[in-house]
Amino acid sequence: MQKTFIWFDLGYTLVYQNRELLYQRFLLEEGINRSLEEIEAAYHLTDKLFMRQYPGALGRGLHTFYPWYIGVLNYTLQVQFDLHTQAARLHELQREEGGQTWRAFPFVRDVFDALKDQGYGIGLISNWDAGCKNVLSANGLIDYFDELIVSAEVELEKPDERIFTLAMERAGIGPEQSVYVGDNYYDDVVGSAKAGMDCYLINRFGRLGVEELQYDRLISSIQELPVLLQQQRGNRIARRTIANLHFEA
Repeated sequence: MQKTFIWFDLGYTLVYQNRELLYQRFLLEEGINRSLEEIEAAYHLTDKLFMRQYPGALGRGLHTFYPWYIGVLNYTLQVQFDLHTQAARLHELQREEGGQTWRAFPFVRDVFDALKDQGYGIGLISNWDAGCKNVLSANGLIDYFDELIVSAEVELEKPDERIFTLAMERAGIGPEQSVYVGDNYYDDVVGSAKAGMDCYLINRFGRLGVEELQYDRLISSIQELPVLLQQQRGNRIARRTIANLHFEA
């Protein structure tokens, strides 16, 4: 059956924070010069380790894991600081920038416009608190969504398959019509697969950080989706045409 509905994760799928720049500023204050690319890769590896080893930790309040997280990040970059002092300074830098702000990736609206033009429904399935809709509204995204499923509202969290099933029930579609897109294999791929969905895993750095996975539906960002889905739709049409020709023959 043809795919008609694309579901998205939120954090680091559609929106991001300027955490790498703030960390770079902190290092410069300490007399350490590291490239932004190196810092971005270290954050990526730290995220993937937490997703793999400590499921759910990144979805909790910062006070429950932040010094622990930046300790792993420091280790990846081979630097060492007093973690409580460092965490406090990073919080100060964040306040100077206007607080914890989630920004849409610059390509998101163009991708959504392309998907809408291709006839796809767009939905969100996210482990997020009550501020989810404020993040979407602040970034001009909320009107694109046909369905919004937020863990804090439905009292279910990925990778529980029930949150995916609930989303599809509300949209009035089945898993064979759905595609999910997210950046956490253990929440997004595993959870959506339990509900029968196909899933694309976002990994900005090729296979870096996911080397242990035998999974080939990798994309670097959602920018790839419109062309990828259009190609797949064309391939399905071609296969049906060939099948019909064989049948007629």
